[in-house]
Amino acid sequence: MRDRITDAMKQALKAKDQVALGTMRLIMAALKDRDIAARGNGNQDGISDDDILSMLQTMIKQRNESAKMYRDGDRIELAEAEEAEIKIIQSFLPAQLDDAAMNKAIKATIAETGASSVKDMGQVMASLKTNFAGQMDFSAVSQMVKSILMDK
Repeated sequence: MRDRITDAMKQALKAKDQVALGTMRLIMAALKDRDIAARGNGNQDGISDDDILSMLQTMIKQRNESAKMYRDGDRIELAEAEEAEIKIIQSFLPAQLDDAAMNKAIKATIAETGASSVKDMGQVMASLKTNFAGQMDFSAVSQMVKSILMDK
C-alpha cells in the first residue's frame, strides 16, 4: 500500500497534476503522523495496510462532510475541489461493497461469531473490520449490524 501511494505521488509530480500532488501530500502527511504515533506505542514498522485503509476512509468521510458544507454554503468551487480529492483517495481503496453484498456479509459474520444480541456487536464489528477493511463504510455498517441484532 505504501509503495502504491509513493508511486502515485511520483506520477502526480511528473504529470504536474497539482490536485493529485496536493492530495498525495495530504495522504503522506496523515500516514507519517500515524506512523509516528504507532512507533510511540512500540510498533517500529508503522501502521498496517488495514490501518492505512481505515485512514483513507476517514479522509474520504471528512471530505464528504466538507463538500456538503460547502454546497450548503453555496461554495461550489470548494465543494468540487473536495470531491476531486475524494476520487483520488478512493483510487487506493478496494471496490466498495453494495448494500446487498454488505447485508450478506453482515449476516454471515453474525452467524460465524454466534452473535445473538446487541451486546455482541463489538465482536461482529471487529470481525467485519478484519475481513472487509476498506470495502465498507463502517459507520453505515454499524447501524445495519445494530438493527439486525435488535431484531434477534
